[in-house]
Amino acid sequence: MKRSRALLLIGGLTLAVLAVSVPGALRDASQRGGFYLFSPAFLEDLPKRLAGPGRLRFLFQPALAIFLGVRGGLEDARLGRPPFLRGLILHRAHRAELLKSALESISILLLMGILLDSVFQWLLLGISYPVPALVLGPVLITIPYALARGVAGFVARKTPADPRSA
Repeated sequence: MKRSRALLLIGGLTLAVLAVSVPGALRDASQRGGFYLFSPAFLEDLPKRLAGPGRLRFLFQPALAIFLGVRGGLEDARLGRPPFLRGLILHRAHRAELLKSALESISILLLMGILLDSVFQWLLLGISYPVPALVLGPVLITIPYALARGVAGFVARKTPADPRSA
């Protein structure tokens, strides 16, 4: 119950911040003649994100995603599911179950990534662009999560169980 409340709260806050961002981003796109994500300014602003306020999120978000991925990979092995990435690509029967467990595990973290990216854009750039926030926030989380979950599940399946734990 607490988790669903937190998910609703953070999801609502994230949607509100993104909605407030849209008018300024559209105004900027019309002045720029194109969208920020596809402009040279996006690449020029990346170093600002890495050096400005909020730079620690580039460490903490992937680190937390790796932790959650390892936990999910160990659970996959315990439940006899294939390693995460292999299961998503090659095992149609497990695909929905793996995706559902991944979303349950990282949904709040994904929303926080999007929210933080939007807020830090305002702090660093003076404007928030919703599309880059929807891209960059999840990339910092999904790639480390998927890799960690896949590797942890693979290693856990290959490691013999401790006979003392039986």
